[in-house]
Amino acid sequence: MTSGTIMPPALDVVIVNWNGGALLRACLASLATAEAALGDALALRVVVVDNASTDGSLAGLPPLRHGATVVANPDNQGFGRACNAGAARGEAAAILFLNPDARVTAEALLGAHAALMADEGTGIVGAQLLDEAGAVQRACARRPTARSLLGQALLLDRAGLVPSHFMTEWDHGEDRPVDQVMGAFLMIRRPLFAALGGFDERFFVYYEDVDLCARAWDAGFAVRHLAGISVRHEGQGTTRAAKAHRLACFLESQIRYAAKHHGRATALALVATAFCAQVPLRLVQALARRSVGQAGEVLRGAGMLARRLPGLARSAGPSPR
Repeated sequence: MTSGTIMPPALDVVIVNWNGGALLRACLASLATAEAALGDALALRVVVVDNASTDGSLAGLPPLRHGATVVANPDNQGFGRACNAGAARGEAAAILFLNPDARVTAEALLGAHAALMADEGTGIVGAQLLDEAGAVQRACARRPTARSLLGQALLLDRAGLVPSHFMTEWDHGEDRPVDQVMGAFLMIRRPLFAALGGFDERFFVYYEDVDLCARAWDAGFAVRHLAGISVRHEGQGTTRAAKAHRLACFLESQIRYAAKHHGRATALALVATAFCAQVPLRLVQALARRSVGQAGEVLRGAGMLARRLPGLARSAGPSPR
């Protein structure tokens, strides 16, 4: 190989940003450091898809070895749709979907890519996510069933009557197949991603990674947690401030997932638990903390969900994706 030759990318890194600001810059800085350490061992293409941020997120981005493709959407098109648009800008055999609040190393990128490509039966891999203090985030999850969705909505998981969504009882200390890895660091084979039709764009945010992993398993591919691959992850970095919007999106996506995978009756039951259990319980918690502002956010989130129900009813259910 002659000096100056640009290697074709082996890994496309897609970052979807919404008002990530400093988090996005820190994430890209970690990628720049990783690129420098990797050399030609793993060539990257980085695509940043910005969902109409208003905080100047795209100003002063750290330079990358081969630059970064920036897609500036005119409006917030949601996480899944933005991920699909970012993935379409690349051609590498593997795609890493990386949250702006994550920071990676050369070792993490190289190790995860090697693990994904070493076994043809593995379709998706995820990393061990560490918080700012270095503690392991127990972020792998179980595939939701109709019973677990309804039970968790009624807080029955806290009484041990249904399993929790996240595998909090497991220390995430060894490599193993899991139902779902978190979308904060999700690496997938491009042919599988294409065969699945990408993320289901009806999920605006939340549950799109749950749905993708479920469909990967249904297609005969394993989803694996890699305990030896560590990635720093702040968590809720770009959605923390939008509490009402976050609540509405979470409940909507939960209902949408239920309709798609478990039928309309389960979805309708979740609508009932949303307004008769989840929202009242959140209100009680807010008032117990004497937080009028938080109570207001809960009520605004419930109002947003109520306004979305007609459209949700029309679009929910099975789809090609």
